[in-house]
Amino acid sequence: MTDTSDETHENTATGGPTPLALLRAAREQLVELTGLYPESLPRLERTDDGWVLEAEVVELARVPETMSLMALYEVTLDPDGLLTGYRRLRRYERGRSDRR
Repeated sequence: MTDTSDETHENTATGGPTPLALLRAAREQLVELTGLYPESLPRLERTDDGWVLEAEVVELARVPETMSLMALYEVTLDPDGLLTGYRRLRRYERGRSDRR
């Protein structure tokens, strides 16, 4: 009997990566390219071209922590989970609430 637990977590029934595998791959690729570690990934959405997600990162750590400079990045992935682009959407202090 073969253990397929890793396979079921990495691919959907259609053969593409699972949402969890996509998030992991996107996080790793963003860190490698920018050196910024996502604290949260609040959005993941399938598009006609693949996937788009948002990653919240600390751009500048300050003391107290509530004054740290945060940024929200949009990350685009192809259908297989390879990063095709990223851009910063906005910057803000950690302690500031969203005005939307």
